[in-house]
Amino acid sequence: MKRKLLTLLALALSANVFSAIDPNTVEVKFDGNTATVTMAENIKAYVAVASGTSSHVKLLQAESFAGVDATADNEDGEIIYVLSGTSSDGEFYLEGAFKCSVELNGLTLTNPSGPAINLQNGKRCSVTAKKGTTSTLVDGVNEDFNGCYHCKGHTKFKGKGVLNVTGNSKHAIYSKEYLEIKNLTLNITSSVKDAIHCKEYFLMESGTVTINSAGDDGIQVELANDPVTGIIADHEDENTGNFYMEGGTLTINNYADKAVKADGELKITGGKRVFNENDMLAHAGIADQWADAAAASFYDLNGRRISQPQLRGIYIERRGDKTIKRIVR
Repeated sequence: MKRKLLTLLALALSANVFSAIDPNTVEVKFDGNTATVTMAENIKAYVAVASGTSSHVKLLQAESFAGVDATADNEDGEIIYVLSGTSSDGEFYLEGAFKCSVELNGLTLTNPSGPAINLQNGKRCSVTAKKGTTSTLVDGVNEDFNGCYHCKGHTKFKGKGVLNVTGNSKHAIYSKEYLEIKNLTLNITSSVKDAIHCKEYFLMESGTVTINSAGDDGIQVELANDPVTGIIADHEDENTGNFYMEGGTLTINNYADKAVKADGELKITGGKRVFNENDMLAHAGIADQWADAAAASFYDLNGRRISQPQLRGIYIERRGDKTIKRIVR
């Protein structure tokens, strides 16, 4: 009898009957035309599955959810959605009104009729490519959405894995509010319009971003409809239309219009850029850009100090211990 019980237990474990899942976590595993959604007990009351076992996963996060069981690594107690598996006809759709995290754990997902990942959430969405994994997203034509990765709120891309994105409809990556990149290896293979399109501001802290075959701009940063804030410490709630690059490597190949276009300013303090930097366009007026000129010193590309830029072109600005290349057209 004991041997029989041990055999049954081994079979149950091999079938994941007793699979454990971390608190605050929803696991979504794609397999062809189906997907399995598994939720931690502590958040089952806050997430509804509106898609059954379909590979076109639709999850609805309760608007009343305000975070549970906070930890040192998850101080807001937000829900973490872990995506894995493969589908050539699937999607991940999420509605919510609270911060969330999406972890890509070796996901290969193609949606022939719209975004591969569609986050209808106006808050901050953290998207992590897990270390040692490669995830690939491909979309299909759908004029109702703007990207293969489409986010209604803020996006923070991070992680030490690899993410490949192809935009067959409009942009490869679209974030209706700001977009930040840290550590991630991001490869955009092609896009019908901009490879990356965001509003408020764009910040690349570190990582490797490679853009190929953009049908419009490599990266475009727009001002949102709200009043312009000016630069804010840590960029919290900032709406400047600025492009910031502090580190990492940014490579942009085969774009139709500009490598980088920003409604605000181009603020480059570090990192490596592998593209023609003359193909960067900032729309902020000269008077606005140099309004605080008294706090900085300026130089032309020959190293000659000038009192203040008067013409459109490329200048070097030194402010304290920081050096910034300013490109104004």
